[in-house]
Amino acid sequence: MRRAAEQLCVTQAAVSRAVARLEDRLGYPLFDRHAQGVLPTARALDLRQRVEQSVDAIEQAFTELRKSRTRRRALRVCVVPTLGTRWLMPRLGRFQALYPDIAIELRQSRRDEDFRRDDVDVWIEIKRPSQPWPRGITARYLLGREITPVCAPEIAARLKTPANLLKEKLLYHTSYPGNWTLWLGAADVKNSNVELGGGFDLAANLIVAASSGMGVAVLQPCLVERELATGELVRPFALTTSTGRGYYVCARKATADEGVAAIFMAWLRTLTKASAV
Repeated sequence: MRRAAEQLCVTQAAVSRAVARLEDRLGYPLFDRHAQGVLPTARALDLRQRVEQSVDAIEQAFTELRKSRTRRRALRVCVVPTLGTRWLMPRLGRFQALYPDIAIELRQSRRDEDFRRDDVDVWIEIKRPSQPWPRGITARYLLGREITPVCAPEIAARLKTPANLLKEKLLYHTSYPGNWTLWLGAADVKNSNVELGGGFDLAANLIVAASSGMGVAVLQPCLVERELATGELVRPFALTTSTGRGYYVCARKATADEGVAAIFMAWLRTLTKASAV
């Protein structure tokens, strides 16, 4: 009785009461009780032989169910570096809280992604206007089409109209040198010879340059949320304009609507819908 109580993590008295209830239900004793202890009766041994296999099966079933609840499913995500570190990473904790059984593994992004990798389930990629999405890939717009000027507060203080930007050092991303012409055109600033300042091949470096007062950058607001919130950067003008590109969440068509890829993609869309309200 003592050893049974230890195995079941209950008191010895609880085991004795459970045995007594079982004997009452059966209508006969299961143990011969002596001063030296208790011994199972022949009927008890027969009962054990009849139910032991079924009890073991029940125990095994519950063990497997407990394991299935704690087993984590892997989701392999490849995301454009700057968007990943500045927009996605600060939000991943929310996803993990909602879906603790899904373990996200981030994969390194490639400049010329062809979506043939077998180590990625979901991509977050920039749309390339000259290249269609591959036939086997589903791509859904996420965010980041809009661009707007951002700069340090001391620079913004002297910018009274968009035309004043032509007197400043216009910082730009070397992959998208036309962004300034696009935004200035939307602001009705007539100047066919826009002189660009420093160029950067990483948006992260472009953001640091603008924050340090090197000039004015034109960027997607989603990449500078923290700087805008802290005041390191400000938007001298509220105008935004679309580049027609933006970031898309992509997955294979065979898995885009089921499993962990579908869960993650749906969660991403709730984020962008909430930010649009």
